[in-house]
Amino acid sequence: MAENFKKREEEKEFIKRFEEQLKNNTRQFFELEVYEHIIHHYLERGKLKRALKACDIAMVQYPYSLELMLNKAQVLSNNFQHDEALELLEQANNLQPNDTEILVMKGSILSLLGKYKEAIEAFDQALPMAEEKDEIFYNIGLAYQGAGKYKEAIVAYKEAIEENMQNENALYELAYCLDVIGELESSISYYQRFIDADPYSQLAWYNMGIVYNKLSRFEDAVKAYEYAILIEDTFSSAYFNLGNSLMNLQKYAEALEAYKNTLSHEGPSPETYCCIGAAYEKLERFDLGIKYYQKAVKLDTMYDEALFGVGACLNKQEKWYEAVHFLNRALKLDPENQMYWQAVAEAEYKTGNIVSSIDAYEEASFLDPTNFDIWLDWSFILYEQGDFAGAIDLIANGIEESPEESLLYYRITAYLIAAGKYKEAFNYLENGLILNFDNHTVLFEFFPKLETQKALFKIIDQFRKK
Repeated sequence: MAENFKKREEEKEFIKRFEEQLKNNTRQFFELEVYEHIIHHYLERGKLKRALKACDIAMVQYPYSLELMLNKAQVLSNNFQHDEALELLEQANNLQPNDTEILVMKGSILSLLGKYKEAIEAFDQALPMAEEKDEIFYNIGLAYQGAGKYKEAIVAYKEAIEENMQNENALYELAYCLDVIGELESSISYYQRFIDADPYSQLAWYNMGIVYNKLSRFEDAVKAYEYAILIEDTFSSAYFNLGNSLMNLQKYAEALEAYKNTLSHEGPSPETYCCIGAAYEKLERFDLGIKYYQKAVKLDTMYDEALFGVGACLNKQEKWYEAVHFLNRALKLDPENQMYWQAVAEAEYKTGNIVSSIDAYEEASFLDPTNFDIWLDWSFILYEQGDFAGAIDLIANGIEESPEESLLYYRITAYLIAAGKYKEAFNYLENGLILNFDNHTVLFEFFPKLETQKALFKIIDQFRKK
């Protein structure tokens, strides 16, 4: 502990000295490993200009350092200067031909540029010399996957797994590719082979759980994750995925316990805090949901899902003004999320900001026109304001997008009756009754008068007797 503290203090001192020399335009001598630490410090914090400056200064002192060349190539790549990064890697390759790190980085950058064939060639070249061959096969799989060649990717991922059963990334991507080509169900026997070979392999059970989860076989996934945890009771990823499967089964209290176990074994993370918040939200313990969502935001201020979670909990507590604030923050981070627009629309409506609400519903309908709830809620605002024609038009749009949704037919029936267009209303009513007879009861919410309800019931009863 004391040694780690001393090391951290030394690293802080190096950063301080480096920044002083930049400020004063002076030059100091640093050991090569110190420069590497300085570069990584800035790289990890996204300070790419400062990282690049550190690379350039270091390379004046150590012009033939392969490590510095690789560091600079990484910084350039992170800064989207891919061509410059590739040029530097060529220089590095001239100094040290066929170096595995150079070839892997080259392949990764070529993949980012969409030059998948060239990327695979670079990875293939690195393969014979690589110590961790599973990582090379994994990168080959990613390149094939990026090119849309899922069968070739599957072969590469299987090669990676044969090399290293514990390569979680390869196992996960393999399941994804099998899912894309519709062979996930038939591949269960492939995953079962690992369990048969080693029934006490927590990773074999864990990855079987991932496959079951992707197949929406959540009960089976839960059992698989529980076996993994039984073998290794500190397996944080298994606890986390167990929580996800339990959430899908609506077993929210059990999911909460699984997420808390993740937290105790893995430590804090925005994702785990957010999931704990979601479990509390489902359990209608909204104050605790907000508390954990805010913990997630504290760790990652750009975590839009957590901000949305706070807003959703506040919505459910009918704290509309506060909800709007958090929902809009989430929306700024992900403006293409229709769910966020829909939640903002509801909150704005509740605060009386009708224009803002309508604008939000319009945006939500553009992003997800098949979501019939958007059309129902948006049209209701116009209906409340007495704009029956506008409300009818909106539901007609909704029916065009989702012609099999009976609630849209019952809603347009209600609007047409309110507008005095009885003949049209009964045509739509018949369609609604054909699609889902039981849903007709929603009509009575719009017509509290007993006389109107009796008239409607008579028409509906005639349809029943046909």
